[in-house]
Amino acid sequence: MNHELLISADQLLALMASKQAMMIFDCTFDLAQAHAGVQQYLASHIPGAVYANLDTNLSAKHGAPGAHGVITAHGEDAPASGGRHPLPNREKFAEWLSNVGFANNMQAVVYDRNGANYCGRLWWMLKWAGHTNVAVLDGGLQAWAGAGGALASGREAAHFQSSFALAPELAALVATKTVADNLGRPIQTLIDARGGPRFRGEVEPLDPVAGHIPGALNRPFGQNMQPDGRFKPAATLKEEFEAMLAGRDPTTVVHHCGSGVSAVPNILAMQIAGLGMTGLYAGSWSDWCGDTSRPMAQG
Repeated sequence: MNHELLISADQLLALMASKQAMMIFDCTFDLAQAHAGVQQYLASHIPGAVYANLDTNLSAKHGAPGAHGVITAHGEDAPASGGRHPLPNREKFAEWLSNVGFANNMQAVVYDRNGANYCGRLWWMLKWAGHTNVAVLDGGLQAWAGAGGALASGREAAHFQSSFALAPELAALVATKTVADNLGRPIQTLIDARGGPRFRGEVEPLDPVAGHIPGALNRPFGQNMQPDGRFKPAATLKEEFEAMLAGRDPTTVVHHCGSGVSAVPNILAMQIAGLGMTGLYAGSWSDWCGDTSRPMAQG
């Protein structure tokens, strides 16, 4: 059985018992302490899980900054987006997948300990690479442990290298120029996943400018979750997103946040709600505010 959105802990237990070709990825991370994620992984993870590091595996290396802080790497190393966590291009991402042994015939399951904040990035990237069968473990490692799933510690044995082949994109990456060109037009609805104080510009711990893209709506990504860390029911999410959109067409939605990571739980939530696969502005506020000529808002 294939899983393309969410997978429960019980479903994952059954999938592992079925011996279906699969790979599990632990995406635990901590923005404040970059090395904390791998330490948590080494202390406790689902047996066989591969660690996917946000900084080194799921983000591109920064090139030399050009005008307005724009990344200027070229050629095969050129990232697919700007911002604090620039996306590697699809070819570089496929190379990493091949290096860890992930193949096109595998079911991917991604999880973290952070409310799907970081594993959502890998879920989206696999869709962007054209891979259909990737699912987020609903409730993360906490749900797995609560269901009686086994835990392992230390490093896992390396997998044989594969040859992952890219396929047509199943997720839409939106460029800064597109966001700028469509600003204020009904064909684009921006949703910012940062917390309210950062969105309003009251605080800004990470980026050089406080505020948000003019016209953006604010839905902090944590609002998609129940107290136990699982996503809210589809009907609840649909009601909440439709109330926020207030008649706007869901197909016009482009999600963003600070650096394109915590926006993905909102993308997941809209798809769970049956509102379709919406766009991601991966550069997000960190890319947008790098050019002071762009309009910015507070409040």
